[in-house]
Amino acid sequence: MNGSLKIGHLFGIPIYLHWTFLLVIPLFAWIIGSQILLTTELIAGLFGTEITMTLFVSGAAPYILGTAIALGLFAGVLVHELAHSLVARSKGIKINSITLLIFGGVASMEEGLPDPKIELPMALAGPLTSGAIGLVCWAVTYAAAALVVGGQVTPATGGVLIFFFGYLALLNIILFLFNLLPAFPMDGGRVLRAWLAKKMPLHQATRIAADVGRGFAVFFGIFGFLVFNPILIIIAFFIYIGANQEATMVRYNFLLQDVTVGDVMTSPVQTVPPELPVSEVMRMMYETKHLGFPVVDRGVLVGMVTLGDVHAAPELDREAMQVRDLMSKDVLTLPPSAPLAEAMQIMSRTGIGRIPVKQGGDLIGIVTRTDIMTTLEIKEA
Repeated sequence: MNGSLKIGHLFGIPIYLHWTFLLVIPLFAWIIGSQILLTTELIAGLFGTEITMTLFVSGAAPYILGTAIALGLFAGVLVHELAHSLVARSKGIKINSITLLIFGGVASMEEGLPDPKIELPMALAGPLTSGAIGLVCWAVTYAAAALVVGGQVTPATGGVLIFFFGYLALLNIILFLFNLLPAFPMDGGRVLRAWLAKKMPLHQATRIAADVGRGFAVFFGIFGFLVFNPILIIIAFFIYIGANQEATMVRYNFLLQDVTVGDVMTSPVQTVPPELPVSEVMRMMYETKHLGFPVVDRGVLVGMVTLGDVHAAPELDREAMQVRDLMSKDVLTLPPSAPLAEAMQIMSRTGIGRIPVKQGGDLIGIVTRTDIMTTLEIKEA
């Protein structure tokens, strides 16, 4: 995902940190720190215990504690996404990565049309994990209170522990309940789709679940506007956009499920040699209306040159440059038997607009985003 920093691996899955995550940590720290008195009263009443605030009531201490709670929350979000990913991987789905975002996390998975039998346990795994974390923190909160009463821990230290774990218990249980709302593409919405898919085709189940998700998004947006809560408005926006994108992708995968790359590729494909001047490539693009060409050297595919590559080069230098100077050398290829939906997913994920088609090491064609969109238009007619 663009704007993300890789921070490591867990269970062989790359973990990324999106730049928006760096915004939410100080925001959460400020919210928790500025409301420390009100929140302490809430947690004390909820757990029926006294909380001594000596160590976190003044100075920078409330904000330091707020930062620790924010980090604890997102550690829980990471475990939530790991639960999704590990269940999916146990069902044979490849997990590309997990990215922590401003409002949670997202697991990137490679799959075509979702299988309801797999999606149901996979969708439930995340919320159930958050609920389990909440219950564990709830138990630790009571344990800390008992240690204070028994004299094993000082009231000041116990106050920090009760506040920290009580706050995390509350947040994780809210996360558990919120994720079970049938607001597709949230976890509860995916559970709804999996249930509907037992009674109807998947693309119809997805359309209904997406409509329910959009309904929740509109409700969140209106309610957030009425109570002047920008967080609810932003959540509504993300749910609405996510529901639209997911429904569109499933519909496209359904329409393309029986189509292969070989069915729609352009063949034979026009190629260029690596020593061709860039000015000549630009002339070919203008004449053919093709915005990219495979680069072939002595019968071997060695790269791809596109209009984007040309634009990336300084205009004054183009006259002296050859294709080899600016072509992309790491070229993704597909066999003609590959599903066209796979080509669409690759283009969507990488941002490329064309993929060469090879068979037995030979370049036999090329499939472009235009080919895919034209096929979809025909299928939808």
